[in-house]
Amino acid sequence: MAKIIRGGTIVTASDTYQGDILIENGVITQLGKGLSQEGAEVVDASGLYVFPGGVDPHTHLDMPFGGTVTADNFETGTRAAAFGGTTTVIDFCLTNKGKPLRESVQTWHAKAEGKATIDYSFHLMIAEITDEVLTELPAIIEDEGITSFKVFMAYKNVFQADDGTLYRTLLEAKKHGALVMVHAENGDVIDYLIREALEAGNTDPIYHALTRPSIIEGEATGRAAKLTAMANSQLYVVHVTCEEAVKQITEARNQGVDIWGETCPQYLMLDQTYLEKPDFEGAKYVWSPPLRPKAHQEALWTALSSGQLQTVGSDQCSFNFKGQKELGRGDFSLIPNGGPCIEDRFSILFSEGVRKGRLTLNQFVDVVSTRSAKLFGLFPQKGTIAVGSDADLVLFDPEAARTLSVQTHHMNVDYNPFEGIAITGEPVSVLSRGEFVIRDKQFVGQAGAGKYLKRKRYQGAAYAGSPAKANGGADHV
Repeated sequence: MAKIIRGGTIVTASDTYQGDILIENGVITQLGKGLSQEGAEVVDASGLYVFPGGVDPHTHLDMPFGGTVTADNFETGTRAAAFGGTTTVIDFCLTNKGKPLRESVQTWHAKAEGKATIDYSFHLMIAEITDEVLTELPAIIEDEGITSFKVFMAYKNVFQADDGTLYRTLLEAKKHGALVMVHAENGDVIDYLIREALEAGNTDPIYHALTRPSIIEGEATGRAAKLTAMANSQLYVVHVTCEEAVKQITEARNQGVDIWGETCPQYLMLDQTYLEKPDFEGAKYVWSPPLRPKAHQEALWTALSSGQLQTVGSDQCSFNFKGQKELGRGDFSLIPNGGPCIEDRFSILFSEGVRKGRLTLNQFVDVVSTRSAKLFGLFPQKGTIAVGSDADLVLFDPEAARTLSVQTHHMNVDYNPFEGIAITGEPVSVLSRGEFVIRDKQFVGQAGAGKYLKRKRYQGAAYAGSPAKANGGADHV
């Protein structure tokens, strides 16, 4: 059935205006005022913002790590995402050395198929560059529409690739039109610092942060940026946490390097003191890279508002405190890394960004939706409100006051890292391709309704916003 979203304030990355939206067959077919269509369902959006559905570029659902598996799978994780205003997720497909890439992709398809309630796609991890990998990559890009590759510079002896692998991946990405993503930390130095801490009897969660200092993230970010410049390629730095990394990205962008930066809600809202919580509760806040001293938060907000960081991903990677995080009691290095953020990403950015004057409404839409859609080959199908775009829409109450809590969230995990934090703004209804997934704050979607998205090749800095410019939300080429 056709739908008309009536009387809301429509907000994209470039425009804000009152209007109606006509949806037919899952696609936006008209924008205007006083729209009518015989037989169409009329949805009253007066008093609400109508945003494009959030695009979360960084999730880990049903992912094995540290002897366990994340608490949220593609069903629970995408349902929680929808409650939070996100209608597209891009998850990370992990690979195994010596095994065909396609085997890993098929594993991730099996994890998602029949479970996802919203649309999804995959990034592909590159752990090694062999003749077999080089042979497979073009077909993976063409057949699967996977146009982004992740290289870990950390997790020695688990995920970490060497600099040669990163450099050759950058060269291949340039050749085939893909975007390389890096987890930028110096894994070799971290491995030494962890062993040194444990030998000294320092086993509490706070040592997770103390053995991964911000200077190490800055060093790895700078190294990756320089390799990108050498390869004349393109780079996306995931989960930036600190001023040192921001400076490296900014310097490279100012030199014309095609480099992009993502941060996450936890780094904007929480700080290193959370890892000092007693009775092992600090384990709830173990991410990699770790939470930083509070002073780094302002550098991240400034970078978002100035355009030196361009996106905010959730880095959703939920593990229960009981039975999973507790695996690291007596040895912080065994605490599963990650936390639940997929549901609160969108609202936190509105409340802490827009409401507090750090971001304009249009910049907000850019960092939670549009820029990720552009960078990862989904725009304009996703990430905007335009004729011909998928009708992925969030009807959002900007005045709703609430407190984040495990008691009210929809993630399949036994704590909320933002417990007790008061925010303003809440999704009321969420549509995916014209169908309600959330209606009046109730889940009305269906597991398996989400579709796998084949993505276009990376279209370059001119399409997504020039790295040499630092004009944030104003740059919507």
